Amino acid sequence: MIKKINFLDMNLVKELFQLQRASYLIEAELINFYEIPPLKETFEELLESNETFLGYFEGEELAGALSYELKGDEFTICRMIVHPMYFRKGIAQNLLSYLEKDKKEIPIFKVSTGRDNTPAKNLYLKNGYQLVQDIEVVPGLFISTFEKRRVD
Repeated sequence: MIKKINFLDMNLVKELFQLQRASYLIEAELINFYEIPPLKETFEELLESNETFLGYFEGEELAGALSYELKGDEFTICRMIVHPMYFRKGIAQNLLSYLEKDKKEIPIFKVSTGRDNTPAKNLYLKNGYQLVQDIEVVPGLFISTFEKRRVD
């Protein structure tokens, strides 16, 4: 089941925080960079986030989450996180599909991930996102940016 994460539910936000750390630790290993902002983020900083979070639940357990921001007619996916215990079960795909169907009036979707995060890049490419560019954000660390434009 997918539902919006209520930031007034502190137990759920704590679960989200732990999920985020577990997920981004795997990405850090994939891209060989351990200073990923969400990995370094404190619980208090997460609480202050202006992003909207959707959670993917296996029963009562939070197995994955996606966060986003909407600015004008551009939708930015900020975080896509799945607990390592639930990798390769279609959770990221389900979250992405849910979001795109729910926000079908938005013409532009953007997302970025580490250039060496092959599973994430494959997910976006498979779903019609186009690689825009690879950007070196700090020496030796490249981020791939993707965009999907709706054609009516």
